[in-house]
Amino acid sequence: MTRTPTLVKALLASALTAALAAPCALAQGSDAAKQQDPCQTQSAPVSTKVFQLTNTKPYIDPTFGNNSNRGGEEIQAALRNVLCPTDKIYFLLDQSAIVVQASPEQLAMAEKLISELDRPQKAYRLTYTITELDGNKTISTQHFSMIALNGQHTSMKEGSKIPVATGSMGKGDDLQTQFTYLDIGMNFDSSVEELANGVRLLAKVEQSSLGEPSTIAGVQEPVVRQTVVQGTSFLTLGKPVMLGSVDVPNSTHHFDIAVVLEEVKYPISP
Repeated sequence: MTRTPTLVKALLASALTAALAAPCALAQGSDAAKQQDPCQTQSAPVSTKVFQLTNTKPYIDPTFGNNSNRGGEEIQAALRNVLCPTDKIYFLLDQSAIVVQASPEQLAMAEKLISELDRPQKAYRLTYTITELDGNKTISTQHFSMIALNGQHTSMKEGSKIPVATGSMGKGDDLQTQFTYLDIGMNFDSSVEELANGVRLLAKVEQSSLGEPSTIAGVQEPVVRQTVVQGTSFLTLGKPVMLGSVDVPNSTHHFDIAVVLEEVKYPISP
């Protein structure tokens, strides 16, 4: 089948018109996309706002001793992924605050996102059990419970302060003795962190007691016995985990240290 010259000319003219109109259509589409993307039209003045986080607090890792706030860092990362690339976002670790420098529209978006992410953390009850045994015979058992929030550090102490003379000044009635104090008893440092397959516990359990005093240069000096268990464990709710077992020197006694995790409602009602 052959086409007439008139029909061929009409088809060529139509194709040429479409080709010439295409760049204009693409340009108009690009302009419309820019108008819909707030990051492409930063005509609004930039402002700075401080958002105080109420449910994420910094804590000191008892194992490594570093200060961190994973909840605040995750919120900062979420803001960077949602807001415009040119917006400035700063996380103040010690103040648990986020500073955002952006347009009013982006600040409103940041405020909404922070309110959704800065929610109360889960709370857990950690119950430590210290069991003293002589061989296989249980001598004594002590239980210590504490509340730990997800991503935060918690410590607990139980015991006494023992005065120890460190020196003296003056003579006769003006003699003054200087003292320092030793913490004797139990000390617990705990941090819990939720993971996909359970809860990670960073724990340090320290037990100290007074032994037989030692005489040095005619002066009796106290001897402190100390037991420390420190490390990382993975816990599941309601299942006891043995943290460690320590032998008592020059005896048949040893201490077993275990912990069990329970979830509790927070804040805790009185």
